[in-house]
Amino acid sequence: QVQLVESGGGLVQAGGSLRLSCAASGRTFSRDTMGWFRQAPGKEREFVAAMTWTGSTTNFPESVRGRFTISRDNAKNTVYLQMNSLTPEDTGVYYCAVQWPRSPGDCALAPGRYAFWGQGTQVTVSS
Repeated sequence: QVQLVESGGGLVQAGGSLRLSCAASGRTFSRDTMGWFRQAPGKEREFVAAMTWTGSTTNFPESVRGRFTISRDNAKNTVYLQMNSLTPEDTGVYYCAVQWPRSPGDCALAPGRYAFWGQGTQVTVSS
């Protein structure tokens, strides 16, 4: 059974940092693009970051570029999201997912290009 489990969320003041982790089990995703998304109450799920399996290509929306970084440890089947200079607008449930079907070298933005979603971890940034 494929499972992605996010962790590391919490409550942080504006300007602070958090590091999210996403651990995969049930199969290896070392050859797949991994992505992070977030969803605030009443809003659609929003792309946050993605990284190809080699780490050679990443993608970020303008809203987080320069503040968020994505990394992965294929040996641990884990992907990370380092979030710095957080603002209240970063509040939401953060999800990780696998780009599927596999498309090496591609970092898609659309949630519909991803599968095997985790249950999410809440990030709350206070002003």
